[in-house]
Amino acid sequence: MRIYDIISHKRDGHELTDEEIRFFIDGYVKGEIKDYHASALLMAVYLNGMSDREMVTLTLEMAKSGDMLDLSMIDGITVDKHSTGGVGDKTTLIVTPVVASLGAKVAKMSGRGLGHTGGTVDKLESIDGFNVELSPDEFISTVKRTGICVVGQTGNLAPADKKLYALRDATATVGCMPLIASSIMSKKLAAGSQCIVLDVKYGSGAFMKTKADAEELSAKMVEIGKMAGRKMAAVISDMDTPLGKNIGNTLEITEAVETLRGQGSADLREVSLTLAANLISLARDIEYSEARQLCENVLDDGSAYKKFMEFISAQGGNAEMVADIRKLPVAKIIHRVIAPKSGYLSNTDAEKIGSASVILGAGRVNKEDSIDYTAGIILRKKKGDKITAGDVIAEFHTNDEKRITDAENVFFEAITFSEKLPEKTELIYKVIR
Repeated sequence: MRIYDIISHKRDGHELTDEEIRFFIDGYVKGEIKDYHASALLMAVYLNGMSDREMVTLTLEMAKSGDMLDLSMIDGITVDKHSTGGVGDKTTLIVTPVVASLGAKVAKMSGRGLGHTGGTVDKLESIDGFNVELSPDEFISTVKRTGICVVGQTGNLAPADKKLYALRDATATVGCMPLIASSIMSKKLAAGSQCIVLDVKYGSGAFMKTKADAEELSAKMVEIGKMAGRKMAAVISDMDTPLGKNIGNTLEITEAVETLRGQGSADLREVSLTLAANLISLARDIEYSEARQLCENVLDDGSAYKKFMEFISAQGGNAEMVADIRKLPVAKIIHRVIAPKSGYLSNTDAEKIGSASVILGAGRVNKEDSIDYTAGIILRKKKGDKITAGDVIAEFHTNDEKRITDAENVFFEAITFSEKLPEKTELIYKVIR
């Protein structure tokens, strides 16, 4: 078998066989197939697409290219939740203790933030002492003991995806639906959980800008998971505006704790409960309405908050700091952003607000950049609120005063005012099961 023949096969619009896909992934990971060959094949896939069978085979071969976590030693149903990224998206911090309180076992690998989107690992590391770098044995042991463990992704989890993503980024083939779906699902399958719920965002602050694209991606990922023997659901949710009111690592820990105590933003609570209820519905094989009631019960009676505290302690975090959120570190400078005019806040562009938060120090432009855990933005007004000139519409948290002007310029590009109340957008567009 030759890579030349595989490239020409796909170039001419034919389906690749399982053997051809396996040959390509194996050879590329070993370095036997060169970048220029892989680039040609990626472009052929970009132009001609892939069948469901091709997509599933590609995903499985990428998943098997490195470590495959074996969670069979964990009693009970293992569950995982993945978000395609957003601004203010701290749902993992709420969903995991909710479902763990109901007996599901969360064995989760999460990523760091990059660009305008935040990362769960960064948020958890903003808690003093919290350890995301556990050995496989420690990882399994923690899940058995507490029902939750969240760690950073291992370097050898789906290495084929890591190599191919870097190449896609350099060859203008990132925006290919089969390749996006395979990239995400290869890591989820390698992570080993039986039930997976995907939180697929659309809008200005998301990778998928339209509902149609988010729906297509969701359907492909659910199909891949189903054909690989996993129980799957995808929740398609809005990311035109930030989720909740706090953006930035320590600030998002604060809002997650508030939500677990029954005091959080309504939109954050709703998305978190929708995701959690779908996981419990899959794990217990029960109707969504029954699962939703169970999730609301443990969130409202304090069980989920208690489980969150157990989770933080189990991974070395300072639980006292979380129990009294006033003890969490705070930025030295808190700058109030003042409304320049009156009217309704008609738009809050999530991507630009996320970028303003990065300017303040809360995120990374490059993977190796350091971040300021205390930096970020608190939205004091959200889309649809009536504003009077002079109102405080946001707070900037930073330790570098020089960053404020640039951040404020970007922030004001993100918001618009209108005389009329804007139409309400639907928070949850669709659930694909």
